[in-house]
Amino acid sequence: MKHEDRTKENTQNCSIGRSLQILGEKWTLLILREAFLGAYRFEEFHRVLGCARNLLTERLQTLTEEGILIRVPYKEPGSRVRDAYQLTDKGHEILPVLAALMQWGDRHLADEAGPAAVLCSAVDGAQVRLAFIDEKGRTDIGLDEVVPAAGLGCLY
Repeated sequence: MKHEDRTKENTQNCSIGRSLQILGEKWTLLILREAFLGAYRFEEFHRVLGCARNLLTERLQTLTEEGILIRVPYKEPGSRVRDAYQLTDKGHEILPVLAALMQWGDRHLADEAGPAAVLCSAVDGAQVRLAFIDEKGRTDIGLDEVVPAAGLGCLY
């Protein structure tokens, strides 16, 4: 299908659009960044992010409703029971999305000192990066070799 043939009606079945309904907001992605870095309490997220408390509450609620985070009750001595937030398996699967944004930002937006963080293998400490891998296991695929094709849910 040529691009000029694309319409709102034939692009409704779009995984990118549906994903953005949940993840496509700055604070949501930053909350997930912090969760991957080990934050799990509301106050930890708030202290690091500095966003409005009501906004943080709303984003955490959405992430739990979508099954990306789960609430786990905890109680510190002398305090009331509170909720901690932990990534679910579905939440852990978002790491490549964040890594792709990080990799792009490191390449095009990092300051002169370089990136603030890098991703490394837990096995041997080597830096890792995202790459396309085809179903045959080929990993040396360049960006110019990747093209979209109609999937099973194609509406056109």
